[in-house]
Amino acid sequence: MYEKLFSPMKINSVTVKNRIVFEPMGNSLAELDGACGDKQIAFYGARARGGVGLIMSEACSVDSKRGRGNIKNLCIDRDELIPGYEKLAEEVHKYGSIFFLEIYHPGAEGHCDDNGGLPMMSPSGIENGMTHEPVVKMTPEEIKMEIQYFIDGAVRAQKAGLDGVVIHAAHGYLINQFLSSHTNKRTDEYGGSEENRARFCVEIIEGIRKACGPDYPIAVRISADEYLDYCGFPKEEGITIDLAKNFSKMFVEAGADMIDVSSGNYESMNTAWEPTSFDQGWKSHLVREIRKVVNVPLSCVSVIRDPAYAEELLQEGATDFVGSARQHLADPDWSAKAEQGREKEIRKCVSCLNCMKTLIIPDMRCAINAEACMETEYCELRKDGDGKTVVVIGGGPAGMEAARVLSLRGFKVVLIEKDSKLGGQLNLASVPPMKEKLKTFISYLSEQMELLGVEVLLDTEASVELVSGYDPYDPVVPKSISGIDKDFVYTSTQVLNGSVSLKDKKVVVVGCGMNGLETAEYLVAEGNTVSSYDMLPQVATGEHFQNIIDIEMRIGPVVPQNTNHKLLSIEDGKVIFENLENNETVEAECDNVVLSMGMRPKVEFAEQFSEMPNYRVIGTNVKYGSIALAVSDAYKAAYEL
Repeated sequence: MYEKLFSPMKINSVTVKNRIVFEPMGNSLAELDGACGDKQIAFYGARARGGVGLIMSEACSVDSKRGRGNIKNLCIDRDELIPGYEKLAEEVHKYGSIFFLEIYHPGAEGHCDDNGGLPMMSPSGIENGMTHEPVVKMTPEEIKMEIQYFIDGAVRAQKAGLDGVVIHAAHGYLINQFLSSHTNKRTDEYGGSEENRARFCVEIIEGIRKACGPDYPIAVRISADEYLDYCGFPKEEGITIDLAKNFSKMFVEAGADMIDVSSGNYESMNTAWEPTSFDQGWKSHLVREIRKVVNVPLSCVSVIRDPAYAEELLQEGATDFVGSARQHLADPDWSAKAEQGREKEIRKCVSCLNCMKTLIIPDMRCAINAEACMETEYCELRKDGDGKTVVVIGGGPAGMEAARVLSLRGFKVVLIEKDSKLGGQLNLASVPPMKEKLKTFISYLSEQMELLGVEVLLDTEASVELVSGYDPYDPVVPKSISGIDKDFVYTSTQVLNGSVSLKDKKVVVVGCGMNGLETAEYLVAEGNTVSSYDMLPQVATGEHFQNIIDIEMRIGPVVPQNTNHKLLSIEDGKVIFENLENNETVEAECDNVVLSMGMRPKVEFAEQFSEMPNYRVIGTNVKYGSIALAVSDAYKAAYEL
């Protein structure tokens, strides 16, 4: 079905069995000393077992004293680390996969606390606009030293039996900082002209080629466009596609065997690690342009989720390999499912960025794959159900995930849902603009119910006698507020589920959490004039900053957001708030009010089943939260039952 996708291709002396790349992404699974341990091996082994042709590691520091990205990223700057990588190579080779180690230094994008409290090094001592860490300008001696660290790291990778290296020259890290005039203001041989700014990377490539020999594969990962205009800088101040084409030619001439095409940096972060609003293929034009100037294998990333789209890129000749990190995090078996024609079984990444949010903690988790980064904990799903019946109440993501795992264990599962369709609150969450990707997770879980033979009862009201379905939570509507029950006051649930239609109205949304912001965006798209209010000092408290930036770029200019405003009462044609900063009363005129003030679990409902055997309460019926909470809670309960 996918002729190109599953055809082999050589990178220098190495043959990759297919065109699928698991692109680099941090996972916080390394040991504290930077060693590759059992968790890393199990993580990458799962993707190899799932059929990925080429696996690229997370960013691996070549200097653990001044070049750590976080306290749990891989390092390759000491010989005693080699045995861990030898075990990793052995594991991925069992499944016929190829493994490249991505070597890097974060430069100004690192954190001093992770690097002995010392200031971070960069070409010109320019502070990064996102990390705001102390930084110093590198001396010529330090430049030569770091070049040698890259070379030594590649030598160790080769000694460990890893198949090649990826030089990380993208995403605003140290090499990217040399390449970009946005961060490189040097006037010596490593700054100024394009050739001088490329010299740091070129000397790394040449040094690795000399040390590792002519047959050892060297890939270079680049940001083919830094998209500085996304974060308010002149676009031409950074790397643009024309400049990236010139750099790519220099790298190939220096000895690079492959160019891996990405984009963005920390300051333009959403163009490197995209939120849900970015469409599949949105930056595929970048690799097409690089294709025009070099004749080595290319790999690209571009929110690639569908095997058919991946095949299309390959058939067009736009790229030689198709890559994704988050998709293979969400479903390590993506490759095998595509090859076997099981596309409906693919668990597509919804670009929610829970992985990025939790990486910073660090305790990285995928919102829709509870096994991701937990491969050593969830290493064996027991097959001990023996056909015993388990009833799961509620067909939201938690209920369906629990039903899926229990079915895989061999239980006979009955799933009961009071509504006419599965999906629960995800059906509402997928309604606002740019949230359509959430529907793919509903489709995946629904398909799993059918494939696994789960007996699904829809339109079944809840009762203990029938062990029937329930709605896991109610909108929070504070009854003590005067006017809250007026006929022009609705909840965000009523708006998003279509039971209320508001068009060409002046609407006040009470609540600036993510649900409130998304509801406001939906109302604006329906032609309404919207303002929003919240008693908290910040919008979307607890949400990952990239998702906040993403939605604010769309609604910020059109939806006034008033924080530190406490709802006092609702009167005909207006809402009364107290400005908590100065204790003044504020009146907001409106035609309608939409309440987005949070949700609460139906604790009383759940408790009526507490006397039943093997009773479990899971997901947002315990605590209102995200898909990640629902899925991880459900998986754990079903795994341990």
